[in-house]
Parts: sequence; C-alpha cells; structure tokens
Amino acid sequence: MTCSAQDPNEKKLNVFERYLTIWVALCIVGGIVLGKLAPEVAEYLDGVALHVDDAPVVSIPIAIALFFMMYPIMVKIDFGEVIRAGKTPKPVLLTLFMNWCVKPFTMFAIAWFFLGYLFRDLMPGMDVLKDGTEVELWRSYISGAILLGIAPCTAMVLMWGYLARGNQGLTLVMVAINSLTMLVLYGLLGGWLLGVNEMPVPWEALLLSIGIYVALPLVAGYFSRKWIIRAKGIEWFSEKFLHVLTPVSIIALLGTLVLLFSFKGEVIVANPLTILWIAIPLSLQTILIFSITYGLAKLLRFSYQDAAPSAMIGASNHFEVAIATATMLYGLGSGAALATVVGVLIEVPIMLMLVKVCLRSKGWFKSAPAPATGSR
Repeated sequence: MTCSAQDPNEKKLNVFERYLTIWVALCIVGGIVLGKLAPEVAEYLDGVALHVDDAPVVSIPIAIALFFMMYPIMVKIDFGEVIRAGKTPKPVLLTLFMNWCVKPFTMFAIAWFFLGYLFRDLMPGMDVLKDGTEVELWRSYISGAILLGIAPCTAMVLMWGYLARGNQGLTLVMVAINSLTMLVLYGLLGGWLLGVNEMPVPWEALLLSIGIYVALPLVAGYFSRKWIIRAKGIEWFSEKFLHVLTPVSIIALLGTLVLLFSFKGEVIVANPLTILWIAIPLSLQTILIFSITYGLAKLLRFSYQDAAPSAMIGASNHFEVAIATATMLYGLGSGAALATVVGVLIEVPIMLMLVKVCLRSKGWFKSAPAPATGSR
C-alpha cells in the first residue's frame, strides 16, 4: 500500500513549524549580522546572570527564553496516559531501549568518527568555554552532539506521529515517560559521555540545568494544565489555550538562536562549511536510529500505528533541552551550543522525509483500528 497524499496533513502544521528550517536559517543570518553590527548586545544579555561565588551560572534572559521554549511542550502532556501504557508495553519498552540504551552511544560513536577523526583537521582552533577553559573546537562540537543524542523528543514528535498517521495515544504516553526519565538519565548519561569526550563536566550546572529546563516547566505544565482544564474545560484548553501557546515555544527558540549566532558569527564566516560537517553525523544518526527502530518494530510484529511513532520518537531529538543544557554548561557562544542548533536545522526536513518513508511502507505492517486522537 502506498500513501503519497500528504497535503491534508501538512495543513495542520502552523507557519512556524512548517517552515522551521527557513526560520532557523534566517536566525543564523540575523545573528551573524547582529554580531557584526552590535556585538555588545548579545554580550550584555548573556552577562545579565545569576551568580554563585561571583561566577555567572544562569543567564537570566536566556533562562527566560528557554523556559518559554519548554513550558508549551510540557503543558500538552497528559500524565494520566502513562497509567494506560501497560496495555501495550512492547512499543513503550522498545522506545525506552532505543532512547537510553542505543541512541546515546551510536551518537557518540558517529560524532567521534566524523568530528573527532574524519573532519577533525577541517575544524581547527580552540573553543573558550564560559568558565574560561579552552578545549579543541571539534571536541566541543562532539559535546553538542552528545547532548542532542541523549535528549529524546517530547515536542515535534507529536506532529511527526500525526503526519505518519500513527497511534497518538502511544506518542503521548512516550512524551510523558521521556519527560520523566530525562529527570534522572539525562544528567547521568550526559555527564558520563561528556567525561569520556574529555570535556569539563560542571555537575552542579548540569543538575541545575535539568532542574530549570526540565523539572520546572514540567511541574508548571502539570499543575497549570490541571487548573486550566478544571476552570475552563478540556475543549477550551485544547482549542483556545494551546492554539495561542503553540507558537510561543518556537518564537522563544528563534530568539535564542539569534543571540547564539551573534556569538558564533565569526567562526561561521571564517569556516562556512562548519555547519555542514556537524550536520552530516547528526543526519546519519537520525536515519540510523529510525531504521533500527522501524526494523525492530517489524520483527516484533507491531502494527503500523505503533511502529511509526516508535521509530519517530527514537529518531527525533529534544533540541530545546540540548540547547539549554549546552548554553548553561559551556556558554551561549560555545561550539557545543552551535552543534545543538544544527540539530534544529536538520530536524524538520529529515523528519518529514521519514514521515514519507513511513506512509509509503505502511503495507509492510499489519493494521490496527484507528486510535482515538489524544489532546495535543
């Protein structure tokens, strides 16, 4: 069975989501121009920070922007779905296995091979981190790839699952479970892999990053969702509140990217192929994880409705958390932060390609009754 008509589904993407790659490209240009014309603006904003022992720890403007990147994602999650996950445990277990036992290590291996070996001589120079430490630039880029690889998606994956006509109930369950597991595993795996990459690991900043950019919006989203639904009803919450809130996350993301590229403009202008070198391993990782998960779903005899979102969740990344963590650990102008932004740049075109792969291979799997669409 071949499903080639996708236009009706694509209309569900708002203007920010549909053209996210274009917006990111414009932010790159805008950030570089800002860095050339008014470099003191980004430096000032990044310097407005909370200090611990006279050292800047959290950039307040960036923290505000990153919170508004995360909150609209978290408020969509219905954690009641987690309780119902036991009815179909195999897709959940496969996704957890891929997210935490396979994906972080394939990302590290692929990033190290390309950025630490194959392209190493094409990315010369040192990167100065926020604490003044100097590391090789290629090593900093690998660190950004690591932070992407250990961040399972909890945002755009709702749209990828919808476009692939998958089981949205399963997608919502995995969004909730991924958000909870990140509270524990993101810091542990991230700290260990960054250490293997011989990068400094400021554990206090790493834990603080998880608290600010995962736990805080998660708690705020959980309670505000309950209060709003109780006061206004689920229909008003889904059709009015989320409709207004959805663009907020991407607008906050784009504003952060302008600042980031205002810092990295000199590096990009001097080495215009840098983004391509970073994009190659990130793209290969995305396609590899999708292929492995989709293949395992076939071997495990999943229905198409469960196989498609399982593969999508494994392939996509929570780039918001990765950007936030890289910024807090190593600074807005670090190579690690730049690498996480490349993850945003490739996400939309590659995931839309994989959606088409799913739709055209739908006949490989058995069918299941169309699930009821959960609230997004």
